[in-house]
Amino acid sequence: MILGTGIDIVRIPRIAAMAERWRDRFLDRVFTPGEKEYCLKKRTPYPSLAARFAAKEAFFKASGAGSLSWRDIEVINADNGRPAITLHGNALEKFQSARIHLTLSHDGDYAMAQVIIEQAA
Repeated sequence: MILGTGIDIVRIPRIAAMAERWRDRFLDRVFTPGEKEYCLKKRTPYPSLAARFAAKEAFFKASGAGSLSWRDIEVINADNGRPAITLHGNALEKFQSARIHLTLSHDGDYAMAQVIIEQAA
């Protein structure tokens, strides 16, 4: 049974501007150390940062939970490159038995993410 769905689209230049202006203050508030390491080693980190930002927003929408922090949701890449969400803190407590499906995409000035939260069988 599907517990919730969420989708979000983000302008990549908006995330780039926030990252350049607030640097560590923004990055440390929103992204986990693993997400920062993955994105910042890229030649152009902003599309990946924006896609992860959109994934977190999409998860918030799908979950309907109001007491989650940005860093409770972490976007990782499986060995085959497929993106997935790992939960921490309050998100893990509330959704530890749920299956979470994630799709990311970015093109031009936009990054988007879709999240489906499914009750585990």
